[in-house]
Amino acid sequence: MTKQIRINGFAMNCAGHLSPGLWTHPRDKSASYNDIDYWVEIAQILERGKLDALFLADVLGVYDVYNGSAEAALRHGAQVPVNDPAIIVPAMAQATKHLCFAVTATLTFEPPYPFARRMSTLDHVTKGRIGWNIVTGYLDSAAKGSGQDKQTSHDQRYEIAHEYLDVVYKLWEGSWAEDAVARDRERGIFTHPERVRKVQHHGEHFRVDAIHLSEPSPQRTPALFQAGTSTAGIDFAAKHAEGIFVGGVSKAVIAPRVARLRERAKAFGRNPDDIIVFMGINVVVGKTEAAAKAKVEEYRRYANTEGALALLSGWTGIDFSKYDWDEPIKYIKNDAMQSVVEGFTIADPSRVWTLRELAANAGLGAAWPLIVGDPSQVADELQSWVAETGIDGFNLAYLVSPETFSDFVDLVVPELQRRGVFKRDYDDGVFREKLRGKGQRYLPDNHPGAQFRRWP
Repeated sequence: MTKQIRINGFAMNCAGHLSPGLWTHPRDKSASYNDIDYWVEIAQILERGKLDALFLADVLGVYDVYNGSAEAALRHGAQVPVNDPAIIVPAMAQATKHLCFAVTATLTFEPPYPFARRMSTLDHVTKGRIGWNIVTGYLDSAAKGSGQDKQTSHDQRYEIAHEYLDVVYKLWEGSWAEDAVARDRERGIFTHPERVRKVQHHGEHFRVDAIHLSEPSPQRTPALFQAGTSTAGIDFAAKHAEGIFVGGVSKAVIAPRVARLRERAKAFGRNPDDIIVFMGINVVVGKTEAAAKAKVEEYRRYANTEGALALLSGWTGIDFSKYDWDEPIKYIKNDAMQSVVEGFTIADPSRVWTLRELAANAGLGAAWPLIVGDPSQVADELQSWVAETGIDGFNLAYLVSPETFSDFVDLVVPELQRRGVFKRDYDDGVFREKLRGKGQRYLPDNHPGAQFRRWP
């Protein structure tokens, strides 16, 4: 059977997202991110194209590493101002039937007790179409905004995250029996108290002695995603994630990361094939190759280099304002996104990046590959990435919104469907069933979260 490619739309509740400056393009609508109609339009475009989900990025804090200031990020709209991604989901869910939503939420600055309720609420109101992209944060500015002097060290953040997951698993999986809620009007019993148990957790970082506030949602635990590909991040993802989001500039960078993720999954007693790997991608497509290339050149006129470098400095923890344009980028280990630094330095020794090349690459869609061509050429390249790296699909970012998404839906999706590598219609079911298959609504028995089930 031909392997089916999975594709999510990728966006953020801000202007521009990964392409600072392109919000100024006359056809771009992302500056209207405060308008719920904008998000409903995107959701409906993605569902029209049978895309699997809208993957919503998020960040706490501002990008103030570049030149030691947030001025560049503020001036160019580099992911600031930015709104909460979870709040816009219910309206999009109401306007669609099948499209799922993966919400990025940072666990470092919010106790697990209220967070667990928020995710259960989203799972209820979306009828099981919610996922959580688990992140630990990487900006000192976020820590300072949350009462800390600086962020916790990279690896310690993941140590805390493992315990955080244990707490939310206990709340989602172990507090309420499936039959606890009776809604018995005749006897006046809404919930059987004996079918609800307190979660008691007394760990190194968290203490909880309470029942989960929400009744069991369609999935109980939302579909779990993670985006770390550092050593600590890979182990965390291999243990917990059902979908993993990887980024990189070449197949030589991506392929070994995917192989290591699947190998580490076995170490945690999981089936490597149960983990769905998505890669970040940018696509500019036209009816002809010439039309696509012309569109790229048009987009480049609106890209903002300083805004792109503000993003890259924040992601890597490296102040690129101190680099000469033709100076090679060197590996520096710090407490930011280690995988991004590795991707431009040690991950592919055959490729040396200068700041000039890095800035040019990042101007259109950050540090991800850019595929340009007619529908057949784009489809060829997408299939090549899947075949040569072992990924399962893509998170499709936009350059101009919603134009990038509508172009992909109208031109690339039909070509992929013609080749038999992309679905022609949705299957019914909750998010986890769309990832794993019909009847697999809940965490599988070999997932670490399943051990916290306390009810027969």
